[in-house]
Amino acid sequence: MNEQNRELATGFETPGDRIELQGALPPGLLSLLNIVGMGPRRTRLLWQELGITSVEELAGAASAGQLHKIKGIGPVIEHKILENIRAWQRQRSERIPLGMAWPLINDILDTLRAIPGVLAAEPVGSLRRMRESLGDLGLLVTTEAPESVIVRFCDLPLVDAVVEASLTQAAIRTSDGVQVELRVVPPERWGSALQYLTGSHAHNLHLNAFAREQGLLLNERGFYRLGDENGLPVRVCAEEAEVYAALGLPWIIPELREDRGEIMAALEDRLPCVVTRDDLRGDFQCHTTFSDGDDSLEAMAEAARAAGLHYVIVSDHAGRDGMRPEACDALLAEVARVNRHFDGAFRVIAGVEVGIQTDGTLDWPDEALARMEFVIASFHTDFGLPQDQMTARLLKALRHPYVDMIGHPTGRFLGKRESSELDMEVVLQAAADYGVAIEINAWPQRLDLSDVYLRRATALGVPLAISSSAHDREGFAVLEFGVAMARRGWVEAHHLLNTRLVDGVLDWRRRRLLRHSGKI
Repeated sequence: MNEQNRELATGFETPGDRIELQGALPPGLLSLLNIVGMGPRRTRLLWQELGITSVEELAGAASAGQLHKIKGIGPVIEHKILENIRAWQRQRSERIPLGMAWPLINDILDTLRAIPGVLAAEPVGSLRRMRESLGDLGLLVTTEAPESVIVRFCDLPLVDAVVEASLTQAAIRTSDGVQVELRVVPPERWGSALQYLTGSHAHNLHLNAFAREQGLLLNERGFYRLGDENGLPVRVCAEEAEVYAALGLPWIIPELREDRGEIMAALEDRLPCVVTRDDLRGDFQCHTTFSDGDDSLEAMAEAARAAGLHYVIVSDHAGRDGMRPEACDALLAEVARVNRHFDGAFRVIAGVEVGIQTDGTLDWPDEALARMEFVIASFHTDFGLPQDQMTARLLKALRHPYVDMIGHPTGRFLGKRESSELDMEVVLQAAADYGVAIEINAWPQRLDLSDVYLRRATALGVPLAISSSAHDREGFAVLEFGVAMARRGWVEAHHLLNTRLVDGVLDWRRRRLLRHSGKI
């Protein structure tokens, strides 16, 4: 059983009986788990009581008012389920979030790489460029035996339908409705195909402008003489770097290939040395059982250390739905205890994530904020205010003496909520002026700040920090998505507070407070 089926095994357990899931579940039933609020037990209940085995049937039952007749599901829950279905359907019909696509594709790649004779397998298209949301998903494999790869790909357990299949390419639709396309090429064409299929289209058009100056045309099969695109290529590249070298360019990392100046930067030897996951020494936001986290502060610290970090800022939610100011003593005492436990091998920084109210005031009083080692201010309500109000609200928080970082600044939730209306130029300039950091929230549904604004933030000298916003011990794994956004935004290690040692972060904070008070 896979992990999802194990979860369902618990949810589908009945007194004295456990259903064997493999081969026992109706087709489509697992897709219900994609809907927020539809856990294994509720899915089992609706299957047994109403015979619901697909998202479409669930939507129909919710629209008809059938769900709230079931014990434990009232009208409010029924309405919320319907809203979540519509959000999921919009997400499916438009773009696939990176956080959903990445694990799916990596599972497929693991299977394909294990096939005898497969020399390499990689994602292509916008997924390899780590776009925050994606259309159809593409894969590329190189082997001398393409037929075995095509057959295995079309026979994956997650396949709902084979859309097309030939000797060298195939397309499948998964049970979640996601289309995945596969190309298979011989080893001598691997580099040419990998570069061209990765894109972007604009990046490739710009590269072709250089190729035309040499009388050549570039496509996925290699370089051709202009006007002889139907003939044999004059050059094929086994390695991707050879494609760029043929045009007099260094290799450009996939995340930068959006035709936003990367080709000219390559020509002028000024490509950024972008941050990597290994550069991160700390995580700037996580949550524990002090607010809405699933695990204790000590357990989260242990998990952060296991993830290769040297420190973590605990930042439980503060305010009406989180910690009250009177919880400061307990939090600070627990941070001190955990730090004694680690005895210098790891450090927890006592922080808090405080809400920004409609008028720009914060959820905690200054005397409580002053006791924290790090303060994050974030929007958690009233996301739809007009631009002038939203901007003024954020500017007031930026001016607050104890605010060190603005969390997930645009408030977007991919597939569910658009970014708030903000004058980001004004916001980023204020962050630079006040020396307040802006978060790159790595949670896959947020990925906030976006790559375009990150590029501008680095130009203005705004301090940046990547945060997982982990709510459980597994949550630190999403830091790689924050790093991907940073790389797309041309962010280098020196732009990030995360790359500093813990004493460097605390010194940055101390100096920021002194500057704000006018003492330096």
